[in-house]
Amino acid sequence: MSDILDMNAVSLSRALRKKDLSARELMTAHLARVDALNPRFNAIVSRIDSQEALKQAATLDEEAAKGQFRGALHGFPHAVKDTASTKGILTTDGSPIFKDNIPTADSLVVSRMRHAGAIFIGKSNVPEFALGSHTYNPLFGVTGNAFDPSKTAGGSTGGGAVALALRMVPVTDGSDFGGSLRNPAGWNNVFGFRPSWGRVPSIPTSDLFWQNFATSGPMARSVSDVALLFSVQAGPDKRAPFAQTDDPAMFAEPLDRDWKGARIGWLGDLGGALPMESGILKTCENALSAFRTIGVDVDEAQLSESAEAMWRTAVTLRHWSVGGGLHEYYADPAMRETMKPEAIWEVEGYKKLTGSQLSDASKGRTKIFEAFRQAFEKFDFLALPTAQVFPFDVAQHWPQEIAGVEMDSYHRWMEVTLPPTMAGLPTLAMPAGFGGANRLPIGIQLIGPRNADLAVLQLGHAYEKASPWIAKTKPPVLG
Repeated sequence: MSDILDMNAVSLSRALRKKDLSARELMTAHLARVDALNPRFNAIVSRIDSQEALKQAATLDEEAAKGQFRGALHGFPHAVKDTASTKGILTTDGSPIFKDNIPTADSLVVSRMRHAGAIFIGKSNVPEFALGSHTYNPLFGVTGNAFDPSKTAGGSTGGGAVALALRMVPVTDGSDFGGSLRNPAGWNNVFGFRPSWGRVPSIPTSDLFWQNFATSGPMARSVSDVALLFSVQAGPDKRAPFAQTDDPAMFAEPLDRDWKGARIGWLGDLGGALPMESGILKTCENALSAFRTIGVDVDEAQLSESAEAMWRTAVTLRHWSVGGGLHEYYADPAMRETMKPEAIWEVEGYKKLTGSQLSDASKGRTKIFEAFRQAFEKFDFLALPTAQVFPFDVAQHWPQEIAGVEMDSYHRWMEVTLPPTMAGLPTLAMPAGFGGANRLPIGIQLIGPRNADLAVLQLGHAYEKASPWIAKTKPPVLG
């Protein structure tokens, strides 16, 4: 049974199609792992009845016996991120406001995974309203890191990252604005991919034209598995005016490619502008040596836009996007009473915005994109750490200071993830190693030019092959 749990998703999909493995066997193995470890780590919430999950698996086995396969995820146990509407399953955003919310329809990305054969066994835990990179909320509590449950799992896809690292699920979905697919991946020794904006349309949404910051994406224990799930999630939709129109099947093709002579620019701490916990830069820089072994040149790089200017732009636009989305709940005093301080901070920041501030922020975002474009004239890819600290204690809401520098907001300590978001660039979070006082995981963001999603995955795959320690390093609870 443990052999099944250690198989990668590509191999599982192939075994199910060849009938070397049944969906019921796959479900039984994963449910046993969830029963054994989830009470300690709290990664999966709102679980469906196990017998119902096994019944659905049996149905898919009957279809397979007739030569009918729904898709790449046929028979996969899956826990959908608790921010994505999932038909018939409690979907809360981690907020008391939605404690009884059972959607009558799937979101687009959920429907695509369901259509591809995924069996939803519950939801993966998130921070309230997905705000902050620490997964805790008043409905379900805190999710512990896969390598040390007394430490944070990251967020907002924290539950998904931990479920993945502990082999509770083969792959997992997530979403990302300020690092929600990248920070938890880095902190749990897995891979998370924030695609170019428009690859995975956000449907339904009430704001098709302005909301172009957050995006759904995949997370897995290998880059080939990331690409497999991404091939299911990606693709155009008639309701999404800016969706990319490429055939997402290309992401499921083999990722091998020669990278000799490619150039990576290491952005580090943005020229000393970002405070970093001791050990972050050293661990990441050591990991960069894997690129050199495959013939990639790695040199120091810089962006023409200052870190402080990029931060001001990101905070303004996040107030507009996040605060605007939460404003209707804030307007109701009873609902406002249940909202976490960080959510209220975003709304109140939104309420103070002026037209000129939004205009300046829009121009600032253009400058960020231009800064990356200029850097890509010299380098093929860029790299940054996935976080500025190692996983911290679960009792701490967020780091108050880093290297003696006070953090002035709940997400300032995650500033390192925001430039790629603002530029809309494909970014793969990859394990970099272990460090800090507790020897916990950290990751590297590999950033590519706009729409170079496939190239980023291909280079990440080469890095993974040159870093065999990644697959060999399991959470201690797995022995």
